[in-house]
Amino acid sequence: MANSVIDLKKEQQVTLNTPRYKYSLMAKIFFAGMDLAAGRKDDLPKAKLLEILASIPYRIWEIRHYMKLTRKYRNIEKVEKFQSVVDWGRSAQDNEYTHLLVIHEKMKEDGIKDKWYLNPFITFFIVLTYVLIARLMACFSQKRAFLFNAEFENHAEGVYAQLVVDNPQWEDQKLTNALVKSYADVETWADVFRRISLDERDHMNHSFEFCGKPELVQKYEGMPESYTV
Repeated sequence: MANSVIDLKKEQQVTLNTPRYKYSLMAKIFFAGMDLAAGRKDDLPKAKLLEILASIPYRIWEIRHYMKLTRKYRNIEKVEKFQSVVDWGRSAQDNEYTHLLVIHEKMKEDGIKDKWYLNPFITFFIVLTYVLIARLMACFSQKRAFLFNAEFENHAEGVYAQLVVDNPQWEDQKLTNALVKSYADVETWADVFRRISLDERDHMNHSFEFCGKPELVQKYEGMPESYTV
């Protein structure tokens, strides 16, 4: 991600000052379930669980829309629409996976151990549950699935912005990890997590575009030229 024209501190403050999207009942129940499983306090282990789940919808949409491409290959208009979802799905899930790696590297650096809910056995059932939810939602209404993802990403954007506030020591911790540097070429760990927060805003913006609500896109200086899909 390019950071040269983006004021990450400014955008973090924008995130903190902007009221959260008015979440649906479904989203509120989902977030309450996360709090029940991982606790109300947002920390790095909980953020890791968030990222484990975050890539699931994109993977499901990529597969579903690739199947649609095969069925509708004669209809160029639909092919272009489906291909845009496939391309976005691939890019977004790679980005979310990178977030997972970054968080893992930070936890290793700080000597933070995984919590009980990150046990592979427990995580398997959490992931399976979300896979079923994401698949059913996409089958029932793809637009609603996109909107739910916008809610998820809006929540994640706020979580990361607040994590930087809650961990002021990150401002003085210089970034030397090569893997993390390849993700965000910034100076401090605080800016790494500001960049992750902004990534989540990008995912939210694309989700709003795909669900037919471009008026909800939150623009910022240095953002991609267009979110039009």
